[in-house]
Amino acid sequence: MTKNPERIVVGLSGGVDSAVAALRLLRAGYRVEGLFMKNWEDDDTLTRCSAEDDIAAARAVAEHLGIDLHHVNFAAAYRREVFEHALAELRQGRTPNPDILCNRHIKFHRFLNYALHHLGADAVATGHYARLDHQPDEPPALLRGVDHGKDQSYFLAAVDPSALHHVRFPLGDTPKDSVREEARAAGLPNFDRPDSTGICFIGERDFTAFMQRYITPAPGPIIDEHGDVIGEHQGLAFYTLGQRRGLGIGGAAAHASAPWYVAAKDGERNALIAVQGHDHPWLQSRSVSTEDFHWLASPREGRLEAQVRYRQQPQSGRLVAQGDGSVAFFFDRPQRAATPGQQLVIYDRDRCLGSGVIASTEPLDTSGLAGHREQNSTEAV
Repeated sequence: MTKNPERIVVGLSGGVDSAVAALRLLRAGYRVEGLFMKNWEDDDTLTRCSAEDDIAAARAVAEHLGIDLHHVNFAAAYRREVFEHALAELRQGRTPNPDILCNRHIKFHRFLNYALHHLGADAVATGHYARLDHQPDEPPALLRGVDHGKDQSYFLAAVDPSALHHVRFPLGDTPKDSVREEARAAGLPNFDRPDSTGICFIGERDFTAFMQRYITPAPGPIIDEHGDVIGEHQGLAFYTLGQRRGLGIGGAAAHASAPWYVAAKDGERNALIAVQGHDHPWLQSRSVSTEDFHWLASPREGRLEAQVRYRQQPQSGRLVAQGDGSVAFFFDRPQRAATPGQQLVIYDRDRCLGSGVIASTEPLDTSGLAGHREQNSTEAV
């Protein structure tokens, strides 16, 4: 007796990646259906038009492939579990990563459960560029995508490892250029649709202008490393370490006409600290420490690799457990603009071992920085 093929629900976003993921699963003989998730609701015309374009593109793909397309609204959960958390982090002067939170709480929890329990799916699939190695009696190993320039394992490092048993990543073994060509050859209606960029609830809009709807501006001085006032900021929540654009400093008297970068936040004085020089010592960190570390594999220590941001080249160093569930990573080479609130993601070659929110950093040069260390702590600003 022939076993029925797996029923897989693909998260169709309207983009080319999820469309090709569905196409590949169909060609492999699976029973495929699509699900469009609405994760953000806003009365903003730009956001509303973008969402309408996305659902229209997803519907066109489903019709072309001859599969059913379901709809679900996770906007309330997204606002509660992702957006409100992001706001709280920003108000603390930290820089959160909503995309990682969305994968953990929405795509690989709520979407997964909805597909399994309401739609009767055996598994779900997305267009992420990552791979899974399924082994008996243990959670699947999360691996980098073959296209390291597009690899998205960094964004998946906080997912519940038990969820990965029910997940498929059909694009993990393929370069992005080949995926778009495959979509064109198959006649998919969105083969040339541009990739989405930015945080989903902000999109292409100005970050500061959007966030000022939710966080009251609290202007204060921008000061240089000597304590001299060189400008005014709109509120510490609207800036991140290493930021160059949007400071509005221009040519400061007694300073060379070189770019300025955010190096620190002084919460007590509501001051933003800016320095000149892309690789200024105050922007370099010897090590970072995390909050509770989220393991996708068995905990370990020793020589490994790490990333403190997406698309960063893997950085070698030494991982040390802190004893309270957190970890510290000591880099072989100092890292620029390691930022509290962002994620430290650990790798053993291509395998992603897990992640933790960066709680503090150890600057390369602390001389003169003692009064500006608030950016390297979890204290509220």
